[in-house]
Amino acid sequence: MIELLGILLVVQGVGGLVNRIAGSGSESWFVQLHLLPDVAHIPVSIAMGLAGAVLATLGSARRKKNPS
Repeated sequence: MIELLGILLVVQGVGGLVNRIAGSGSESWFVQLHLLPDVAHIPVSIAMGLAGAVLATLGSARRKKNPS
C-alpha cells in the first residue's frame, strides 16, 4: 500500500513539474496545480516527486524483506 502511495506521489509530482516547466496552459489533472498558489507549484511538485520516490523505495524494500 505504501508503495502505491509512493508511485501516485511520483506521478503527481513529476507530472506537475513537467506541466509547469513546459508552460502548458491547458487544463491539468495534477492536484497541486489546482490547490496551491502559482509560486508553490514547482517546489511542491519537486517535494512530492522526492517523497513519492522515498515511499516507493521503502515499500519495495519492505516487500522484498518480508515476502508474505
